[in-house]
Order: sequence, then C-alpha cells, then structure tokens
Amino acid sequence: MTESPLLIADRGAVRQITVNRPDKLNALNAATLDALLAAFEAAAADPAVRAVILTGAGPKAFVAGADISEMNTLTPVQGRDFSQRGQKLMRRIEKMPKPVIGMINGFALGGGLELAMGCHLRIASDNAKIGQPEINLGLIPGFGGTQRLLRLAGRAATLELCLVGTPIDAARARELGIVNRVVPAAELEAETFKLAEQLAAAAPLALRGVLDCIAVGGECGIEEGLEYETAQFGLMFATDDMREGTTAFLERRKPAFAGT
Repeated sequence: MTESPLLIADRGAVRQITVNRPDKLNALNAATLDALLAAFEAAAADPAVRAVILTGAGPKAFVAGADISEMNTLTPVQGRDFSQRGQKLMRRIEKMPKPVIGMINGFALGGGLELAMGCHLRIASDNAKIGQPEINLGLIPGFGGTQRLLRLAGRAATLELCLVGTPIDAARARELGIVNRVVPAAELEAETFKLAEQLAAAAPLALRGVLDCIAVGGECGIEEGLEYETAQFGLMFATDDMREGTTAFLERRKPAFAGT
C-alpha cells in the first residue's frame, strides 16, 4: 500500500491537512492532488470539523509548485487532464462549506500559490515567497492561477506575476491582497491556529452562509448577489444558532453554537 502524501490531524474542531513531501518541497503530483481532494471531501462531510488549516511539511515550502518531473513527459491530452485534476481540487477547496486557512510557511509557487488561493484565508510567514513562475518553464498557470490571482490582486499585478514570473515576498503579497496576514515565521502556527479556533467557535451555518454569499456574489451582478444574500439572511432565522447568538447577546454571555 502506497504511503499517503498527506498528514492529517485534528485539534479540537480544527483539522490540519499537511502536504508531506518535504524532499520534493511538497510538489503536487497526481497522487497528491487526488489525496487532497479526498481529504477535503472527508473534512466537508465530518460534522466534528468546523475549520481546516492547509499547509506543507518541512521548513522550506508550503508547496513549491506542481511536480515538474511528472509534467515533463505529459502529452497535450494528459496535460489538459492534469490541469482539470488540479482545478477540480482548487474548486472543491473554494466551495468548502467550512472556512479553510492556507498556512503559507515558505515557498508558494505555481501550483502552490494556486492551492493557497483556493483557500478562503491565507496567513504567510514573513519569509514566504509567492509567485506564478510557469512562464520560465514555457508554461502558463494551469490550476486556476490566472483567474483567482486576477480576482485577488487585479489585472496589473496578475499580468506582472504571470508574465515576468519573478516571485514576490510576503509583505508585497499582503499589499496586493493575495494574503490576509503576514506574521513572523516563529509565530505562524500559533497565529493560524488562533484564527482557526476563532472560526471553529463561530456559528457553522452562518459561516457557510457568508462563504456561499461571497462565492456566488463574486461571480454575478450586484442585484443577483443582493437577492442571494437576502435569501441566505432569511434562512438564518430558521436556525437554533441564530436564537442562541441573539439571546446570548441580550443576556451578555458567550454563545454556544451547535451548528443547528
């Protein structure tokens, strides 16, 4: 039986999924993409999991990219299939009903940045390097990089990162809106878990409502987005968590959300 390329561990209601190929700087091959897809499907289905952290093993890399040794021999049809495989994973992460935090602990290049951009939030160590260097291989981003980077950082930054291919540091990524927070490397894990635990303690159905509204609204017109938000807002009034949250506020106590 092939050893899994992932490490999966739970801390309370937070699940950490770690790409465990440090000797390859956690590069994404087909087997790793498939394992990640299965891991996120399992996290979505597990009611005990309320937030997910995604990271890479070792001190150097989150994910340094797709596995070039595997891509080198692909035919055009196989290349298309590899792209579709990666895009299916990124879309699964992006559409997770629970918040996913990318803990960027080093290189996030090519497929690694695309993986991070699939997450809902990104926290980077101050020594992280981020970029889309596929142009230097005679390639273009294939796991959604041109599209998600465009939506996060805008047209000018996306063109520069994809056309020039030079990585940027974490501080610049923060300025461009690619990552949410930058923290000292020694504090990365603690700060990421602090945020994940805060999210895990929030009302799960409300979290899902926010994620759905932003995912839908980001791809449609303002009128359709507002209508969707109103519908989701109304649904919250059918939840026990809404009653608990408002009652706790009125009683000046901390709410205990059950996800119902």
